[in-house]
Amino acid sequence: MSQLIECVPNFSEGTDLQIINQITAEIENTDGVKLLNVDPGKATNRTVVTFVGHPLAVVEAAFKAIKKAGELIDMSKHKGEHPRMGATDVCPFIPISNISMEETAKYAQMLAKKVGTALNLPVYLYEEAQPNKERHNLSVIRAGEYEGFFKKIKLAEWQPDFGPNEFDAKRGATVIGARDFLVAYNVNLNTTSTRRANSIAFDVREAGRVKREGDSITGKIVTDAAGNPLNIPGTLKAVKAIGWYIEEYGIAQISMNLTNINITPVHIAFDEVCNKANERGIRVTGSELVGLIPLKAMLDAGKYFLEKQQRSIGVSEKELIKIAIKSMGLDELSPFNPQERIIEYILQAPSANKLIGMTLSDFADETASESPAPGGGSISAYVGALGVSLGTMVANLSSHKKGWDAQWNYFSEWALQGQELKKEMLHLVDEDTLAFNKIMLAFGLPKGTDDEKKLRTDAIQNATKYAILTPFKVMEVAFKSMNLMKEMVERGNPNSVTDAAVGALCARTAVIGAFMNVRINASGLNDKAFIDKIIADGTAIQTNAMLLEQEIIDITNKKINQDN
Repeated sequence: MSQLIECVPNFSEGTDLQIINQITAEIENTDGVKLLNVDPGKATNRTVVTFVGHPLAVVEAAFKAIKKAGELIDMSKHKGEHPRMGATDVCPFIPISNISMEETAKYAQMLAKKVGTALNLPVYLYEEAQPNKERHNLSVIRAGEYEGFFKKIKLAEWQPDFGPNEFDAKRGATVIGARDFLVAYNVNLNTTSTRRANSIAFDVREAGRVKREGDSITGKIVTDAAGNPLNIPGTLKAVKAIGWYIEEYGIAQISMNLTNINITPVHIAFDEVCNKANERGIRVTGSELVGLIPLKAMLDAGKYFLEKQQRSIGVSEKELIKIAIKSMGLDELSPFNPQERIIEYILQAPSANKLIGMTLSDFADETASESPAPGGGSISAYVGALGVSLGTMVANLSSHKKGWDAQWNYFSEWALQGQELKKEMLHLVDEDTLAFNKIMLAFGLPKGTDDEKKLRTDAIQNATKYAILTPFKVMEVAFKSMNLMKEMVERGNPNSVTDAAVGALCARTAVIGAFMNVRINASGLNDKAFIDKIIADGTAIQTNAMLLEQEIIDITNKKINQDN
């Protein structure tokens, strides 16, 4: 798999769309990268751009964008709420897939050297790309901002890492580095007071505040025996925060950078700001995401807020995201479209999930067409997905059943298992058709020379093995899902016992149907040892599935007869 780096340059222009579009065009016109998001802010007069691509292509796209920003943006006329020091204020590289942080840092250093040399622009390295730990922190580098850097750059300790030690009045300077995935996140307050917003920011940010006597803002600074100021740490690790007033919205915000969402997730940051705001008589009205966010962060948030309500977390991905958006008020200031804000959704190829992206009627029409795929394998997987969906439904109904409050978490855990099995089964719907297509492609290879014949034979054998393992996986997942159905028939909401039983019938059908595919595809494989094992294992799964189905039917019929 290819290496992927994300780049999130921040440009000091948030209102002039002509300028912004010219900068982003440089990125879009670079082969090997994909522009994911452009997020301009009027009050901050700043645009956050996100793109991904192959490392060398990312270096090239970032260089072109930095060059264009320097040509179009005049920092001597720039005003905005956000700290800044250059036309391209900061340009971080983030490792996304198949690349280490060390490798990513080297590409950031490559870009910094190119910008400093070719554009004659002062460049500072930060975070993982900066070998000098005293210049590791972005806020330390940027202290003094644009206005203060004319003097700062002349200090021996603040010589740029690359480029001249003359501050450019028009372009300023830029900071280039490598860091982990950072979430820029603002929490909205029902106040216009920057001072009160800052107080809350100091309460929560890891750096905390300087300890003072009396008033926490104006009181005398408390020092230790050596005369150094004492510090009161904030409550959230890996969080940077300040308070500001946003004229565009007419409210104050807590502006946060969550530098490690594994340590402090978005939902924990939101709740802690709510707590600290309440202590100061201020209410949080919503929040705002700047740029993109990983899918897991949104799913974790949805589960967190559902658990606080003592409701089942075993709901669909779409529902979890909806709960996260509403719980944190991410749509208060502007619409929040998951397809445009969640990085995995943006990166998803348009052709991915072709079948399960269809409507029910379109899927049926596609199956009924003259095309041999989707066939029995995909239909077996889809029937299995419907079966486990029924079992999951019963688990969710049981979790929310009146009088069963003490058992909500038990059924929630079963529902969560069901959602994972459903997701896996839906993936296999398209995977089975992909396996069939692999075989067709292999048979279409040329077979003239001896080398071509061998290449074709090997390709057919590999594709055939893949076409055997895919329906076999359907068998395994479908059989595993039957444990959920049995549990729901035995202990779930009695009003839905037949729903769970129908789920078991679907799962058994998926097992038998998929095993037929395993066996027919195995006839084209030369590896006898592999065939013998897969047939033996498949026979055992099919037998056990039929026995478990009968057990579930017997329990269901007994409960129906009891009710009658």
